[in-house]
Amino acid sequence: MTMLIVGILLFFLPHSVSIINHRWRDQKAQQLGEWGWKGLIGLISLVGFVLMIKGYGDARVTASVLYSPPAVLRHLVLLLMVPVFPLLVSTYLPGRIKSTVKHPTLVATKLWALSHLLVNGASADVLLFGSFLLWAVADRISMKKREVRPIPAAPVGPLNDVIAIAVGLGVYAGFVVKFHSLLIGVPLF
Repeated sequence: MTMLIVGILLFFLPHSVSIINHRWRDQKAQQLGEWGWKGLIGLISLVGFVLMIKGYGDARVTASVLYSPPAVLRHLVLLLMVPVFPLLVSTYLPGRIKSTVKHPTLVATKLWALSHLLVNGASADVLLFGSFLLWAVADRISMKKREVRPIPAAPVGPLNDVIAIAVGLGVYAGFVVKFHSLLIGVPLF
């Protein structure tokens, strides 16, 4: 469980600098240059991500069960996950989805984390998915009090929503049918 916790800390601390002190983040980015700052943050986050994945895989084997969700929730989770990938894609293809939701990546992260908490009740699951959910909620709240940096994206266009939905649903279908089992080691059916 230690590796999972270290991975979560190394992954989320760099992602939380703007939540904690966005002015300090901007000062450091100015000192290092935007690409230097992003490189440093990216490297720390990548190490954290690798440790988080490895730590989660190891911790799942010995994790204590905190709650046992009813099997029927699996169907609800499949439904809750439908908008996740279209939301992620709409972050980079701005259209009505992005303008309506405002922060589609955070909404997707919250839906993903919440849905996984509904069907996974071991301590490692709660730690991993709960961390993502808490971070996404904290980041969204903090965005109300700070200037949001623009995300590089395609120009706004009327077809962007159609593309985001089509690509997102295609990726979702791939995850349901094959990728979740292949990448995560847990078949959905």
